[in-house]
Amino acid sequence: MQRENPFTGLSARTQGAVASVGRGVIGMGHGIVGYLEFFKEISVQMFRPPFRINLVTQQLEFIGNQSLNIILLTGFFTGAVFGLQIGGIFDIFKAAGILGAATGKALARELSPMMTAFLLTGRAGSAMTAEIATMRVNEQVDAMEAMAVNPVSYLVVPRVIASLIMTPLLCGVFTFIGVVGAFITGVLLFDVDQSVFFGKIIEYVDPEDLWYGFQKALVFSLVVASMACRYGLRASGGAKGVGSATTNSVVMTLLALLIVDFIITYFQVGH
Repeated sequence: MQRENPFTGLSARTQGAVASVGRGVIGMGHGIVGYLEFFKEISVQMFRPPFRINLVTQQLEFIGNQSLNIILLTGFFTGAVFGLQIGGIFDIFKAAGILGAATGKALARELSPMMTAFLLTGRAGSAMTAEIATMRVNEQVDAMEAMAVNPVSYLVVPRVIASLIMTPLLCGVFTFIGVVGAFITGVLLFDVDQSVFFGKIIEYVDPEDLWYGFQKALVFSLVVASMACRYGLRASGGAKGVGSATTNSVVMTLLALLIVDFIITYFQVGH
C-alpha cells in the first residue's frame, strides 16, 4: 500500500523549508549522539594507562599560566563595570553599601565561571582545535593510530585533565580580582565605606555561592576542552579545513556553554 505524502498540498517552497528544518534537527541529533560517544571514550581513556604526566603538565602551563594575564585584566574591568552599573542604581535608593555583596554574589555564582569559560574558549580552546586539526590534515593522527597510539588518550585526555584542574582555579582568581575592581569603583566613585563594603560581602556572600560557581567551572571546563578536541579530530580539507574547524569549534562551544549554564542554573536554584 502506497503511503500518502504528508506534505501534499504544500507549495514547493514550504516543502523545502520543512525538509531543511528536518535535516537540521536530524543533523543536530547525530551531532549530540556523536559528542556523547566521544565523551564516553574520553572518560574511558582518562583512567586507562599510560598516564602521560608530562603532557598534562604542559597543558596546565598552557591553559593556566598563559591565560592568567587575560583573566586578571578581564576580571578587574568586569567587576569595575558591574560596580558602576549597579552602584548607580543602588545610589538612587541610598543603598550603595551593598554594592560589594551584589558584585561578589554575581561574580561567584555566574559571571566568573561564564566569563572564564568564554575566555578559555577563545584563547585555549581555539588553539587546541587548530593544533589537533593541523595534525589531522597532515596525517599525524593517522600515523599515531598506525603505531597503536590512541589519539584520544594522547591528545585529548591531557587537555581535558588540565582544563578540569585550571578552570576552577582561574574562576577563583576572576572572582577575587573582580571584587577588587568593584571595591575601587565603590570607594572612589560612590564613597562606600571600606568596612561596610567587606562587611556586606561577608554577610550576604555564602560559601555555597562560591561552590555553585566552582561546579559550573568544572562542567564548563569539560565542555570547552572536549568540544575543542573533537572539532580538531574531525577536521579535513587542508588549511581551509583547519580554519573552518577552529571557527565552528569556538561558535558551537560558546552556544553549548550558554545552554549548559541555563540547565545548571535551573537545577541550582531548586526547581
